[in-house]
Amino acid sequence: MNLNTIKTALLLGLLTLLFIFIGGLLGGRTGMMIAFIFALGMNFFSYWFSDKIVLSLYRAKQITETEAPRLYAIVRRLTQKAGLPMPKIYIIQSPTPNAFATGRNPNHAAVAVTTGILELLDEDELEGVLGHELAHIYGRDILISTIAASIAGAVMMLADWARWAFIFGGARSDDEENPGGAFAAIIAMIIAPIAAFLIQMAVSRSREYLADERGAKLTGKPLALANALRKIAYGVQAAPMDANPATAHMFIMNPLSGRNILNLFSTHPPVEERIKRLEQMAYAR
Repeated sequence: MNLNTIKTALLLGLLTLLFIFIGGLLGGRTGMMIAFIFALGMNFFSYWFSDKIVLSLYRAKQITETEAPRLYAIVRRLTQKAGLPMPKIYIIQSPTPNAFATGRNPNHAAVAVTTGILELLDEDELEGVLGHELAHIYGRDILISTIAASIAGAVMMLADWARWAFIFGGARSDDEENPGGAFAAIIAMIIAPIAAFLIQMAVSRSREYLADERGAKLTGKPLALANALRKIAYGVQAAPMDANPATAHMFIMNPLSGRNILNLFSTHPPVEERIKRLEQMAYAR
């Protein structure tokens, strides 16, 4: 099993344990279950309709093979090689070079690319990017991201619950429903959301490394993907996309990088490290 796959499983387990720990610390089982069920409901909706929502958000237009024969040819070649169904293909009118994959499983998938990336990359580099996105589809990363978001969302809701309980006196140390008292409320309000965000971010970063690796193996051109990432990083810095932060993790490169000073809190690993790993793959062959 790939090290990044193991790492992702461990991080998801840690996120689950964090949720259980905070719920137990606050004590109230009923409130914990209500928050968890509500979070699951929100993310169940997101899982089934996230593709339509995000494609609509960026006004992506589904295109035919006649409209983009080069793009279709690359995707068809890679899907046949990977044994995947042909996804729907969309184009986003944006000068920012970027791309993402969405859909709840390989049979209901879509790949979207910006006009900027089509203009910037040569055919091998574009193939590297599309291989990366198809690797996300193959790895069912939308499902993994939804699970992470569901548990993290539940932790956030518990934090909100703790904050209101603290404000209205529900965090008294003698309260049987809240045995941790004020200390538990403070942990839930401050530490838990930060920890949940950092773990969710780590899950996203692990999936990006894994998609880079799988995509490079699919195309057989790790250096092409490395060159593409280098060009995309420069393009995003020069013209960052007016993107919704909630969808930033979906793109091959953080579309907000041009405005993001604290890269420590980025949903994507450092592009330099991604390029380094791809170059090591190429030279190890």
